[in-house]
Amino acid sequence: MGLRVLLVYPEMPPTYWSMRYALPFIGKKAVFPPLGLLTVAAMLPPDVEVSLVDLNVAPLTDAALAAADLVFISAMIVQKESMAQVIRRCNALGKPVVAGGPYPTSCHDQIQGVAHFVLNEAEVTLPLFLEDYAKGEAKPLYTSAEKPDLTRTPAPRFDLVRRKDYAEMALQFSRGCPYDCEFCDIIELFGRRPRTKTPAQFLHELELLHREGWRGPLFLVDDNFIGNRREVKALLAELIPWQRKHHHPFSFFTEASLDLASDEPLMDQMVQAGFNMVFLGIETPDLCALKAAGKQQNLRADLLASIRTIQRKGMEVCGGFIVGFDSDRGDIFERQARFIQEAAIPTAMVGLLTALPKTRLHRRLAAEGRLTGDSGGGNNTHDLRLNFLPKMEPRKLVDGYKHLLAEIYHPDHYFDRCLRLLKTLKPHRATRRKLHVMELRAFVRSLVVQTFSRYGWAYWRFLVKGFFARPLMVPETVTLAVKGHHYFKITRSLLELESFKASLHEWAQTFEARLQAVAAQDVPQRLAELKAFRDRALTQMQARYQRLPRDFRAYADDAVAAFRASLEERLSRFAREVPAQG
Repeated sequence: MGLRVLLVYPEMPPTYWSMRYALPFIGKKAVFPPLGLLTVAAMLPPDVEVSLVDLNVAPLTDAALAAADLVFISAMIVQKESMAQVIRRCNALGKPVVAGGPYPTSCHDQIQGVAHFVLNEAEVTLPLFLEDYAKGEAKPLYTSAEKPDLTRTPAPRFDLVRRKDYAEMALQFSRGCPYDCEFCDIIELFGRRPRTKTPAQFLHELELLHREGWRGPLFLVDDNFIGNRREVKALLAELIPWQRKHHHPFSFFTEASLDLASDEPLMDQMVQAGFNMVFLGIETPDLCALKAAGKQQNLRADLLASIRTIQRKGMEVCGGFIVGFDSDRGDIFERQARFIQEAAIPTAMVGLLTALPKTRLHRRLAAEGRLTGDSGGGNNTHDLRLNFLPKMEPRKLVDGYKHLLAEIYHPDHYFDRCLRLLKTLKPHRATRRKLHVMELRAFVRSLVVQTFSRYGWAYWRFLVKGFFARPLMVPETVTLAVKGHHYFKITRSLLELESFKASLHEWAQTFEARLQAVAAQDVPQRLAELKAFRDRALTQMQARYQRLPRDFRAYADDAVAAFRASLEERLSRFAREVPAQG
């Protein structure tokens, strides 16, 4: 038997991106499969026995690990906790781990337990590793600055995943971005010269998907789909007739830069090809922050007018936003909320600025002595730590960020943006969503779940107004409503988690104040009183912990353990000190 390789994709924590609470409406387990690992699988020699476990859809069993000679793992920073758990299990069973992907490439020096790091782009480094491994001479680290020609990239192994597990499929046409935003790590990973596959390559991959039975939404994972406009237009010129010939089996969404709005022919091609959504890095309405971050493409246009132009072409705009820039003032949270509302962007992904490793921002803050945490930083839904010292007072920044999330994902505000969007969108016949069984199932579950939710009235007002305003866009209306359920639950869970952590801090401060008062009075008998206060605090803490959303409890465990340990340590020290004082 030849080499047996197990590909493992770590679990995504609950985030705004994960759509965890929307997926049950359509009976799916994850949004889309791990395209990177499917592509790596296609690069392995034909005699290698390959299997894949995506922890977002199925558990990783000891039997699957035992059957593998090597375990390949790829992850983004947000998946680092799950990745660490997988590595520990592999180490315990004596299975060598081969790690690659964005997170290991940026932070391999922070990751323990990996036998071989195969970093950067696999087209270059994976063959080197495989050659050495076959000779018994595999090294701990493989890295290369070479940016490979994507025409060498094989079609992903779509056969390794099950369609019924995923809401959407993913493909890639290009890598790299021509812009140089200070906070972005894309150009560090993939360069500033966008490289593309050929139209024939891309259409071949579409044909494979079509034959496998995939239909519906398809995410083009390109970091800036329009980075190489000449090649993109050549692709679209062939994609449009392919879609017509196959009766538009796919709708597309992707990521692009705001200057898409300045190219009307390109937008027309995109909607004719089936694009109905695009994610834009808008970041902030503050021009000083855009200039300092090197976001020149956003400075050259009217932000609101550009968004409106794209929406009127028939593409929903999702937006990335950031708070924590050096120029941000106390009113930035209100300005961001007002801009998002006015722009009618239902899916507004707002994050705290994070100094990602190897970015210009990371290097600048390091030179200024302002880095404070690990390179990965926080900025996940369950972790609002900053990994640098902002100009704004940190507590004010985090509190303002939480208030901003609560504001934009208040059901009334969210549904108002959705209604504005429906009235603005002018969907092309090629991109209009159709009512299929999955959409009908989602609608029925939406009615059952959302009608009896705490925001049921806002939900019904939106449905009625949406149906009357755009009666031909019922699938879009239902989709927006279902996404809202996810956003509301994530926001509420995040705020409850943060409130719980704040209460631990308050209890610790109260306990310390009582200790100081007792010490000042020099009354050893009060030790029993302090123990009683500790017990009450721990009981209340446990009760609040149990009220946290189940998916978020694990993210409070470290804070709970630290709180318990600090109470015990402080009380034990006090018990030793009081007799000495007496």
